[in-house]
Amino acid sequence: MADPDLTAAIVQDADDGRVLMLAWMDEEALRRTRETGEAWFRSRSRQELWHKGETSGNTLAVEEIREDCDGDAILLRVRPAGPACHTGSRSCFAPWLWRRVAERAKERPEGSYVAQLLKHGPATAARKVGEEGVEAALAGASESDERLVEELADLWFHSYVLLAARGLDPDDVEAELRRRVR
Repeated sequence: MADPDLTAAIVQDADDGRVLMLAWMDEEALRRTRETGEAWFRSRSRQELWHKGETSGNTLAVEEIREDCDGDAILLRVRPAGPACHTGSRSCFAPWLWRRVAERAKERPEGSYVAQLLKHGPATAARKVGEEGVEAALAGASESDERLVEELADLWFHSYVLLAARGLDPDDVEAELRRRVR
């Protein structure tokens, strides 16, 4: 059951409209957000107020605050200083695979294949993209649909690892694709 003193806060990038995260606000969080110009939220699990980016530096500069028509949700249009998601992804609503790769890139857990590739730098990840690209092309030309899907999965995965190795996000690729169709 939702706390009646909390209001859902949808956080949206002011530049491109991408939804970055959902958090909760109470009157104190809303007041501090208005006073400071940076996003503050109420943690339901810790039962405390928190300033987004206080420890990570990934703050959210608030450009605009809107309430919905019946006052039970808030929209924060922000300019983020870094990723909004704790995994290191730009958005908490990023594809699950990207969230996993970004999290592994950030935390570098022992035994992680992503961490192992990243340890050797972007060139290693780039070589894997090249290798998987060739295998996907060959599968597409002469192998079963199942093999093509398997090889494209490998290509997409290693492409995400390469983006992480270079400090980029799939949103950068999507922005380039949007730019091309205009």
